[in-house]
Amino acid sequence: MSSRTLPLMHFLLALLSALFAGLSLAGELSMEDLERRFPPPLHIQPKLADVPAWPITSELEPDAGPVGYVFESIDISPIPGFEGTPMNLLVAIDRKGGFIDVAVLRQHEPVFLSGLGEVPLHDFVRQYAGKNLRQQINVSSPYGNTRSGSGDNRVVLDGVTKATASVRIVNQTVLAAGLAVARAKLGFADPGARGPAAQARSDVYEAMDFSTLVKRGLVSTYRVTHAQAEKLFAGTDGEGVDEDALAHPGDTLVEIYVGYLNAPTIGRALLGDDRYAELMKRLDDGQHAIWLATTGREVLLDENFVPGTAPPKLSLSQADLPVEMRHMVFEHPLPADAPKFNSSGVFRIYGEAGLDPGQPMQVALTLTRAKGMMLPRITHKTVSFDYAAPKQLFVYPPKPLPEWLIAWQGRWPDLALIGFALALLSVVLARPQWMARSAKRLVLFRSAFLLFTLVFIGWYGQGQLSIVQITGAIKTLAAGQNLASFLYDPISLLIIAFTAVSFFVWGRGTFCGWLCPFGALQEFVAMLAQRLHVPQIRLPALLARTLDRGRYAILLALVVAAAAAPRVAESMVEIEPFKTAITVGFDRSWPFVAWAVGLLLAGAFCYKFFCRYLCPLGAAMTLGGKLRMFDWLKRRAECGKPCQTCRHRCQYDAIERSGEIRYDDCFQCLDCVGIHADPERCAPVLLYAKKGRTVKPFPLPVRVEDGKR
Repeated sequence: MSSRTLPLMHFLLALLSALFAGLSLAGELSMEDLERRFPPPLHIQPKLADVPAWPITSELEPDAGPVGYVFESIDISPIPGFEGTPMNLLVAIDRKGGFIDVAVLRQHEPVFLSGLGEVPLHDFVRQYAGKNLRQQINVSSPYGNTRSGSGDNRVVLDGVTKATASVRIVNQTVLAAGLAVARAKLGFADPGARGPAAQARSDVYEAMDFSTLVKRGLVSTYRVTHAQAEKLFAGTDGEGVDEDALAHPGDTLVEIYVGYLNAPTIGRALLGDDRYAELMKRLDDGQHAIWLATTGREVLLDENFVPGTAPPKLSLSQADLPVEMRHMVFEHPLPADAPKFNSSGVFRIYGEAGLDPGQPMQVALTLTRAKGMMLPRITHKTVSFDYAAPKQLFVYPPKPLPEWLIAWQGRWPDLALIGFALALLSVVLARPQWMARSAKRLVLFRSAFLLFTLVFIGWYGQGQLSIVQITGAIKTLAAGQNLASFLYDPISLLIIAFTAVSFFVWGRGTFCGWLCPFGALQEFVAMLAQRLHVPQIRLPALLARTLDRGRYAILLALVVAAAAAPRVAESMVEIEPFKTAITVGFDRSWPFVAWAVGLLLAGAFCYKFFCRYLCPLGAAMTLGGKLRMFDWLKRRAECGKPCQTCRHRCQYDAIERSGEIRYDDCFQCLDCVGIHADPERCAPVLLYAKKGRTVKPFPLPVRVEDGKR
């Protein structure tokens, strides 16, 4: 193959690659790919649903949540390159908006395919490491040293000679994608906090000449004199090097004009009706157009400017965050009464930049002075001003509901069903005699409700309460933060609220006996074991009481660890099998599954072993149950004296020999209520019936004061 045909082949291959790549704008990386790029102590978490990014967590900060995010630019900001296909860049940022890494995954720029090669491009993107999205990041010109010698919040990246336009597109892509993720996940000018962006009203138009636009603030101007510029450079290498400025301090160095073109009153006045209509056709939904022009000695777009790129001297920001804009090659005649501009241009702002045209935006111009001839020392200074188009030109969509409320709205059918179930349970517990009088009826109702708790509240609704919620609340409060995150889990919060109320009425057993999915799973295992005639073990009273106290020791250790040693607490909470059995449905590594299955097997031999003897959440529920106001389970004088029927049949061993209920151990299964209410099963009632007498229960309710009946 001749040397003459080789460049042609490169060009054809690049063209074919671009055509096929244009068929798909989806990212190309998997979690496995990212895990190889970010080894431990960093860990890649599953891709988010609301923004196409992977959270990064760290073993060194296990309780800190994501320490950063990694994403592919093509999923977020597919800005076309010069050959029409967006580049795909890997971008990783930390939780403060700093760049961890930027790498090239795929690109189709001809200059880097058949010209310079990709090495200069890879060298260029390495410069982002250590920079921050809050900085004004620009690309230098290849025509000399433009590094900043001042302390301004401005970063100038070294460009690539002969590829200035391409690397500026890279810069736009990196910043647009990074800011989109930062706004969504890091609180950078969160659109949800300020409401949806305003939209230009197409029905509002008033014919104006240029001077009226300026007079009424639809076009803003900002003038910098030689004297003001000299003061700006005072004390730097740029002081006193501009002879014209020293000779004519009152003259204009630069006057900047800016107008928002999407608004018909401004756009039609500046461009004319036909060109305005053409501009609106060229803008996609969510894109904006800004007109910028200058007069004076300083030129906005000089002879080195590359059309179609971002202006090197001028930048736009809003809410302290940069807004990337890109020059549009767009012919635009100006009004007859407009000043004689030395340069003017129309600039496109992509929707990913997050600009709200109804809010003030900041326009900044970088002034540059050079001292010396051979190796000049360059100094940059920035002047800036606000531009805000009149509010009557826009329509302001209503502010969206808080995200937590949206989460509640999204789950209202589930919440309604669970709310109905809780109301039904409340009725049954408030008047339990009818339900419990028939043993068959109680078994059917209780089995159905526990199945609902296990399947719908637990596996489907993910409403399993956990000790993690208590330790997490402690850690959050210890860090000086609020508990607003609880609002984002509506099902759990509904269960928490109902459980808290139930403490005052029925005690701890409402949750542990009816609303705990793992408790329901244990009960079904116990039912199956009893059907299979598995031997049942009742622990001796002394051993049972010792194990019961162990729950409180575990709870205390977890609470102390959550406040003093959060990383230790993170491991200790695994004593609770809820995450394994309910949250992930046993889809975990074998040690966790073995622990959960082992506890269920223990419950097959010793009724609900974990709930009664090991559960730290159950210990916390027992403490909450101390708030109970009434002894609501009916007893007779003959209960325990001499009748022991309920005590022997209580699988929780929650009834004393005296016949009294130990509410701290009661799971409210209602078996004793059914025996008490059923004249065919209650021994005292049967005995007195044979003698032709009646027996009455104690009068209820009995007030509980200071722990005494």
